[in-house]
Amino acid sequence: MIMETAFMDIVPGKELEFEAAMDKAKAVVAQAKGFHVIHVHRGVEKPSTYLIAIGWDTLEDHMVGFRESELFTQWRGLIGPFFANAPEVTHWNLFD
Repeated sequence: MIMETAFMDIVPGKELEFEAAMDKAKAVVAQAKGFHVIHVHRGVEKPSTYLIAIGWDTLEDHMVGFRESELFTQWRGLIGPFFANAPEVTHWNLFD
């Protein structure tokens, strides 16, 4: 499994609106092929920063299957308006 992480800086004062939009966005990404799980974490020291972690079967499921689909357009349409800047996305191999 691949874990995608994304640090998202949200426009200050828009955090609660972002969280409401993220609740809808989670249902969108969950429809994607290869999706396993999503976790959303809000920063303690930086409450306008969120860490999003999404588990995928493969890197291609994320980068091609999801990112090049209408689901990604819906996802970004819901949460993109709240970004203070572009998210920082990284992929990780999971191992025990």
